[in-house]
Amino acid sequence: MGKLALAAKITHVPSMYLSELDGPHKGCRQPAIDGHIEIGRRCRELGVDTIVVFDTHWLVNSGYHVNCAPHFEGVYTSNELPHFIKNMPYAYPGNPALGKLLAEVCTAEGVNTRAHDATTLALEYGTLVPMRYMNADQHFKVVSVSALCTVHNLADSVRLGAAMRKAVEAHYDGKVAFFASGSLSHRFAQNGVAEEFMHKMWSPFLETMDHAVVDMWQRGDWKTFCEMLPEYADKCHGEGFMHDTAMLLGALGWDEYRGKVEVITPFFGSSGTGQINAVFPV
Repeated sequence: MGKLALAAKITHVPSMYLSELDGPHKGCRQPAIDGHIEIGRRCRELGVDTIVVFDTHWLVNSGYHVNCAPHFEGVYTSNELPHFIKNMPYAYPGNPALGKLLAEVCTAEGVNTRAHDATTLALEYGTLVPMRYMNADQHFKVVSVSALCTVHNLADSVRLGAAMRKAVEAHYDGKVAFFASGSLSHRFAQNGVAEEFMHKMWSPFLETMDHAVVDMWQRGDWKTFCEMLPEYADKCHGEGFMHDTAMLLGALGWDEYRGKVEVITPFFGSSGTGQINAVFPV
């Protein structure tokens, strides 16, 4: 019935918002913003009606959760980096029916998942930043999935991604995009030296590992990457323990996936972390 039309790994660095504002960093993240705009354009071209974001800023300590309120609206300031994202307005339509369907099928497939439609739960900036550039006109409905999973197994997140694709294809009447919203390595610059690492990686080791991973993605070496993902997420400080990436690859077939990634925004360092916008062919 339904279709997973587009899948991507995307950045949500708060310096993208800072890049809009007058000051010393104005324009610094334009390539990342342009990458989001391009991915949004492709979603429109493919007829996507809802974007599902695996958000590594939504922390949960038990189970998996889906934020599928009918409407999201507010003014957001980051509690982590309030000097980067402050007073950012947002408004997007939600998709309660799809959110409940995703949770229902995931739970039936053995991954306990709860949908929250009648909720005051706000969106996190792993969803809000990309939607600012992809969905300013509220063209797409938005559903957010918890992906900062503190006590979860990556294997369960793989199963969750596969179940969510099954839910879309077997039961949903529409086209959906899945986005893994998070970095590659995620070792923030030490306090006191953040400014000098604004556009750099924290260490040569992390930068080397991230480039090796992007190379695997572009070559389609998913056997190697999936096998090393738990150790990579651990030793390279993967954002959200890289549950977003596990969910995305679960939806695409995990180590049986054969796609070769298309880089939309080339890899860049940001506040010590490694970032990219990349489309994973469905």
